[in-house]
Amino acid sequence: MHIGLIGLGKMGGNMRSRLRAQGIDVTGFDRNPEVTDVATVAEMVAALPAPRTVWVMVPAGAITDAVIDELNELLEPGDLVIDGGNSRFTEDFKHAELLGAKGIDYIDAGVSGGVWGRENGYGLMVGGSAAQVERVMPVFDALRPEGPREEGFVHVGEVGAGHYAKMVHNGIEYALMQAYAEGYELLDARSDLIKDVPGTFKAWQRGTVVRSWLLELLVRALDEDADLSDIEGYVDDSGEGRWTVEEAIANAVPVPTISASIFARFVSRQDDSPAMKAVAALRNQFGGHEVKKSEG
Repeated sequence: MHIGLIGLGKMGGNMRSRLRAQGIDVTGFDRNPEVTDVATVAEMVAALPAPRTVWVMVPAGAITDAVIDELNELLEPGDLVIDGGNSRFTEDFKHAELLGAKGIDYIDAGVSGGVWGRENGYGLMVGGSAAQVERVMPVFDALRPEGPREEGFVHVGEVGAGHYAKMVHNGIEYALMQAYAEGYELLDARSDLIKDVPGTFKAWQRGTVVRSWLLELLVRALDEDADLSDIEGYVDDSGEGRWTVEEAIANAVPVPTISASIFARFVSRQDDSPAMKAVAALRNQFGGHEVKKSEG
């Protein structure tokens, strides 16, 4: 199978590598000439066999809109576009309508795995028609982790469902990180009693009910910087957490823990704190998100 891939940054570049290693031919385009396979999107489209499949992996919002508009001009009926970025699910309806008017199919794919996905595989949440999902299942199988398909891939529903599931996934992620971070701050505050904070988290990795991959990544961050002194406790948010809370309000679903984790990130932009240092470190570990270096 041969697909096009637009956006070869931290995630997209690693996805290209994993796909190729799994036997999928990939022609990638990126504005960075050092990583792109072709000079233009048009050249990428020309290199693909019909019916074409193009995976879009660029920042949500105006950049994704621009890429979808360009593909709408270049692709033909029967071709397929997959948006694997962090677009809001409501944008999927707009993109699917635009492309569908020309007979171009559309799938939205929530992708989780961060910078570790190349090695470990990506968790995939997909929205679209069953026929189109089945058509590109070799791509999804190449990207997902080894093991049973249902433990790393789900066809959630029609267009929009994939990004909706990923939105909720990221809202949960916000809350989990905040819980670990607050625990870190409390342990750190009792240095008179707790003499080994990193060791405490490390000891929780096996056998305890709070063990998880996020915990492993926090241990990794503490191994690199035991008191997180090199990191400023400033944490950005990419949108999904806010959207989760907005959807919860619209549907009268109480999400106090997720809501609190969003507001904690806003607090981080005003005051430095050990807990938000831990959240910043976690985001850097799993997603390669930039951290602000402490000036202290």
